[in-house]
Amino acid sequence: MTAYKHFMAYVTLRLNTATKVLLLASIGILLTSSCTTQTFDSTEAMWEYLNDPENEYLHQKTINGVDFSLVYKPTDLLVHQELGADKSQVKVDSLRAKYSKYLYFNLSMSKNNQELLSNVAADKQRFGAMVNQLAFSMDQKVHLYTAQKDTIPMADFIYPRMYGMSGATTILIVYPRKNEVTNSEFMTLSIEDLGFYTGEVKFKIPAKIFSNEPKLNFNK
Repeated sequence: MTAYKHFMAYVTLRLNTATKVLLLASIGILLTSSCTTQTFDSTEAMWEYLNDPENEYLHQKTINGVDFSLVYKPTDLLVHQELGADKSQVKVDSLRAKYSKYLYFNLSMSKNNQELLSNVAADKQRFGAMVNQLAFSMDQKVHLYTAQKDTIPMADFIYPRMYGMSGATTILIVYPRKNEVTNSEFMTLSIEDLGFYTGEVKFKIPAKIFSNEPKLNFNK
């Protein structure tokens, strides 16, 4: 019986060791796959991925009737916009090098499914002030900072006037891709009250989305 017990203990130990090795291998595969860059054959497929909140590229809030939507726009979407007919690898690499120096966000804001300006159109003074604010002062209203409260200065922003033809006010916001951003665990983007009594609106953005952003397959 003693020999039998020793044998069973040996078998159990080997099984436990094998199970542990298998478990560790499975965890390694899972971690590796989770860090694999997603590649898409079309911008439509990429946008579907980006617009899924579970992937953490899209962040949304509704405060005092104002709908806020913030989505990170990967480098390859900017490359696609400029690429044109020449899809050579040299051209793609050149544009990737150009646009990868910055981080791009689409910030959309709406109330009653309308642009912000449409909600103040009846008040000429307020309308004029908001036009000026959206066109020239968003770098003073939107802020990006690290967990250590280090502010990243905005590089640029683009506000296209839609003259009521869109259901939201959408602004492209651009920040430099600094080490303080990519090396952080998360960043916070805040939007000051734009006159709709929302208070300061904050979005916590995991920095991992910048280093592992999806790409487009330009050689399909």
